[in-house]
Amino acid sequence: MTDRDNVLWLQCWRDQRIDFNQLTVNPLLTRFWPNLQLAPGSRVFVPLCGVSLDLIWFAEQGYDVIGVELSPIAIASFFTALQCQPIPQQVGQFSVWEHGRLKILCGDFFALSPTDLGTIDLVYDRAALTALPEEIRPQYVAHLTAILDTRTQILLLTIEDAEVTDTAEQVYGIADEIKALYAETYSIELLHVESLFENNPEQPESLPERAEYKVYLLNHLEQILEY
Repeated sequence: MTDRDNVLWLQCWRDQRIDFNQLTVNPLLTRFWPNLQLAPGSRVFVPLCGVSLDLIWFAEQGYDVIGVELSPIAIASFFTALQCQPIPQQVGQFSVWEHGRLKILCGDFFALSPTDLGTIDLVYDRAALTALPEEIRPQYVAHLTAILDTRTQILLLTIEDAEVTDTAEQVYGIADEIKALYAETYSIELLHVESLFENNPEQPESLPERAEYKVYLLNHLEQILEY
């Protein structure tokens, strides 16, 4: 993110303006995860992880999970909820918080290197892409691609605003932005589309608006060609 976005995110945690946090494990994760057939012990990377309960779910399923989060307040809160408080260790540009199968790197996602991550079997992007400003998303995807091995899959969950004029192809197809961001490097498989009507928290008196919840599975094109 930009320095300004980083400052705003850190301020959200200092002010405890964190109503964006989910209170349960994402149901789309538990629904579609078995389809991936990822072996226990595999390493899952969660960018911009916050205090997502999905991290705990991964560890409970027998996976080693590594997240990256900018706010130390968020990370401390996450481990306090687990009734443990690991002592962070400084490694390069990141302070590393680790407990059991859980490891969270505190620092800027854009400072990550392949060495910081090690081998990653799958990236779980539940809200990182959609949380970023639109102009930052190409940089995010480019950096993510640069620090991953070609064998790494990406499970991408998005929330896409719907328009009244959208055609069925737009509603039930791969979003143009997703194609623009990923298609040059990854194959894109749309696993699921779900339309929900939700209230806009910034305009509580307005009518509910429709949003499309989509689940994508991405595989690097180089890996596909090897087969």
